[in-house]
Amino acid sequence: MKKSWIAPLLIAVLLLLGQQPCSANGLVQSQAEAPSRSDSGPKLPDQDSRELMFQDMLMTFLSPYIDKKIAEIYAPLLRESPMVYPYFVDVTEVKRINGFRGFDFLITLNVYPTVGPHISVGEDTMTFRISSGPKVKLESFKHLKDPNKSDFPQNYQNILR
Repeated sequence: MKKSWIAPLLIAVLLLLGQQPCSANGLVQSQAEAPSRSDSGPKLPDQDSRELMFQDMLMTFLSPYIDKKIAEIYAPLLRESPMVYPYFVDVTEVKRINGFRGFDFLITLNVYPTVGPHISVGEDTMTFRISSGPKVKLESFKHLKDPNKSDFPQNYQNILR
């Protein structure tokens, strides 16, 4: 089956995201009320928005690429591959590479992988180059934070290497 609908959808998402960070933009709850993935991770929004829907579509599209790299990076640290939920990824920057109406983008993401019942195992930054076709290439990756043993309940300690 041809996936010719993916490129126009991705392009629409990128155009609507603009160059502003996309975590929640004004929809963030106060720290006392907001559910969060960790103290270092951004807070989750409490309501939907058009921007958040487009970000979620983009994360759905990029999930296989994110999952592949996360599994590779965390293999020496964990006995099982962590999960990356689309709502635990924040778009921090979008750049249009070849000028106005060009369809070649760099997208930078902060990724917060988890295991089990959403136990945070780290933080990473990924930059993807996305162009028409669609073509997706991981341009850069930076591992920012390793798993912290004290964050793991006793029955999940065996996951750590």
